[in-house]
Amino acid sequence: MRRSRTLPIALLAGTILPLAAQPAHAAPAPVDPAQHRQMLDIWKKMISIPTVHGRGQTRAMATYVADLLKQGGFAAEDIVIEGEGDDISLAARYRGTGKGKPLLLSGHMDVVEARPSDWTRDPFTPVEENGFVYGRGSLDMKFGDAVLVSTLLKLKAEGFKPSRDILLLLSGDEETAMATTARLAERYGGDAELLLNADGGGGMLDDQGKPVAFYVQGGEKTYADIEISVTDPGGHSSRPGATNAIATLAQAIDRIAAYKFPAQVNEITRAYFKATGKQVGGTIGAAMLRFADNPDDAAAIATLRAEPEYVGITGTTCVPTMLSGGHALNALPQKATVSVNCRIFPGVPIESVRDTLAKVIDNPKATVTILDHPLGSDASPLRPDLMKAVRKGIDQSFPGLPIVPQMAAGATDSLYFRAKGVPSYGVLGMFLNPADDFSHGLNERAPVASIDPALRLMRTLIVDLSK
Repeated sequence: MRRSRTLPIALLAGTILPLAAQPAHAAPAPVDPAQHRQMLDIWKKMISIPTVHGRGQTRAMATYVADLLKQGGFAAEDIVIEGEGDDISLAARYRGTGKGKPLLLSGHMDVVEARPSDWTRDPFTPVEENGFVYGRGSLDMKFGDAVLVSTLLKLKAEGFKPSRDILLLLSGDEETAMATTARLAERYGGDAELLLNADGGGGMLDDQGKPVAFYVQGGEKTYADIEISVTDPGGHSSRPGATNAIATLAQAIDRIAAYKFPAQVNEITRAYFKATGKQVGGTIGAAMLRFADNPDDAAAIATLRAEPEYVGITGTTCVPTMLSGGHALNALPQKATVSVNCRIFPGVPIESVRDTLAKVIDNPKATVTILDHPLGSDASPLRPDLMKAVRKGIDQSFPGLPIVPQMAAGATDSLYFRAKGVPSYGVLGMFLNPADDFSHGLNERAPVASIDPALRLMRTLIVDLSK
């Protein structure tokens, strides 16, 4: 579930990662041409399997991955495919010496629907053209899946012996209910050291195709829908009384729209604002720096929250998104309901957001209910071992490229593992111009040129973090 990169592109990371980068003239580390070709082939094959919920093809992809791993030397008993229908998950264990807790590698096999009649090309027939591979899932997230599988096969062929087990965990319904994610987190998240997620983070290219920053996703806001309802006896519209469900709800909506949750920062967002503020400059840049130093700075908060790109990074937000009420044109409404979508800052209890909305509305006639069972988690710490490995892996392709922590506004599979106490990080080595991000959209595509940087980074991360 990749997110659009709409954040500033001129970023500074020297204060975040003190590790010295390689000289700017250093040549990229070589990637075995055979592995490049293998990864491209795996990527295209995965795209050709239409793992849309309801089509029953997720098991086919899991079987394809399992067969690749078995051919590459994984023992059959170390590969587990389970589930029914499209709720299929795969777990494969690369056995180490057992000296450390397992390293988890996360991805998802499912993709969102794509109607061939809407596309220029058939969405499930991968096409390589003009430096891109086109097809549903080319970006979200079969590129990342192929990187994980290809890297593990390469390490296995080389006889690499990690000190800890490495577990490849592929969910089957990340784009929908995340039931397989929850199952994987319950089964494998209890004793893990950390998780690397190929469905988050990534590099940004400018309009000339030059890399300008690499993002490490270390936190995600919690998604929650809260329903507010008002009921009333109703009656004939010719006999209006003192109460009206729609009018009462309208007052509640006005109060919600006017309310601003307190501003917050954590380690990730503070580092982000400090890094970006120095380069963005001007009024916004100055506000970033002031906010990073003092999250109670009212003027800085007002400046950042006036910008759609930054409002979500400053704290919890709740906005009305759907409205319904009444049952007849000539009748007083018996019920009126509004759905409020909340994106909750990491570490904030969902129940406290519900209680805050109830206080803001301040009307005993309004019922405030959390829909479904949203899951929240704290942001992951910026571990020195992880950041050192990221620096090393990025420098093999783009020496000295700024590396910046990132908090995502939406959720990935990492959410469930963070909730289990597993530090989780989005570290996909995909480099993309924001204008080319068509994930979930028409004519989805991803650049072939990202294959080698992604393989270099993932290999470095796996090797250095599993020693």
